[in-house]
Amino acid sequence: MTTLGFEAALELLRELRVVAVDEMEEVALGASRGRVLAASVAADRDQPPFDRATRDGFAVRAEDFNVGELAVVGSVRAGQRWTGAALGMGEAIEIMTGAPLPEGADAVAMVEHVVRKGEQVRAAVGRSLVAGENVVEQGAEARAGQVLLPVGNVMGAAEIALAAACGRARVKVWRRPTVAIVATGDELVELGTASALEPQQIWNSNSYAIAAMVEAAGGEAVRLPITPDVREAVAASLERARECDLVVLSGGVSMGEYDLVEEMLLAAGAEFFFTGVRMQPGKPMVCGRLGEKLFFGLPGNPISTQVTFHCFVEPLLRRMCGEAGAAPRWGLARLAKEAEGKPGLTRLLPGRLDGVEAWVVGWQGSGDLAANARANCYVELPEGRATLAAGEYVRVLLR
Repeated sequence: MTTLGFEAALELLRELRVVAVDEMEEVALGASRGRVLAASVAADRDQPPFDRATRDGFAVRAEDFNVGELAVVGSVRAGQRWTGAALGMGEAIEIMTGAPLPEGADAVAMVEHVVRKGEQVRAAVGRSLVAGENVVEQGAEARAGQVLLPVGNVMGAAEIALAAACGRARVKVWRRPTVAIVATGDELVELGTASALEPQQIWNSNSYAIAAMVEAAGGEAVRLPITPDVREAVAASLERARECDLVVLSGGVSMGEYDLVEEMLLAAGAEFFFTGVRMQPGKPMVCGRLGEKLFFGLPGNPISTQVTFHCFVEPLLRRMCGEAGAAPRWGLARLAKEAEGKPGLTRLLPGRLDGVEAWVVGWQGSGDLAANARANCYVELPEGRATLAAGEYVRVLLR
């Protein structure tokens, strides 16, 4: 069995050939947030489709505005177009932001930069214009037919707005990969099945955390029933989990007598890429292929589960969704307080990121969910560093 360094494990998964789900579906634009485009979105017309005013003010000829008073001959607002004669010498047309520039005008004088008396306007003291000022030319943002959102784009608010501006009420996206979630352990109790717990029992939190992370990464979570530490039960759960596109297990991957996941994966014919990573928390994790399906066996301690998911499962799942080049979401921050590393391990500890500074929050080990909830990132303390001083720069894993 193989234990890898943290960076080596990241590199292995980065180089792993992952086949994206190749089934597409069409969804309403409003339901596309977080989905990955399977067909590109092109501009339906020039953007903007006309020379557009970017300020409230007066449409003018710049050379006229710079030399004297102009007669205001009308007004035009967004959603209208000027239907009068082309703007002549010595004339101005009041215009609102977003309105088409009237024929004959070549600039917009901002309302704050003019002095108006009745139906006459002139430049305020010290103000002048050049042609094209406060105007976006037709097609400056995009030309009709130009691809603006290519295949593989993840749809967020900005992308949805752009697709809407192209007249797209529906878009084609890749099907969301299904992810089987198997929580193992005799100590686990499903929410809603008991009014109280015995001292030796705990509520099943990992299934819910993994499901939330799967959905955030673009997958479809399939939570399977809690699996007890019994060989037949683990084998049955694995068989059912293989119906999904990806298998994620939590618990049962350490070296204890009842840690059966690795044993039962081997019995099912699994190929292991690695069976441990030199990191804390999260060292006892496994990854490999079971038939045609990839699997991850994550540690059962909750913070270990979440850290390893963000590092390893999330980028791979995003690639399965069609997001090319997906990787862990790293940031860079300056340590606000001294932090202790650990020989031989990369540490990824619950931390707080505030602006450019980050620090490790107080925690009681990888089962401390309250500390994890106080954190908003994980601070990386590299392998080989015993102590990192305040002021040093470190990577932070965003979540």
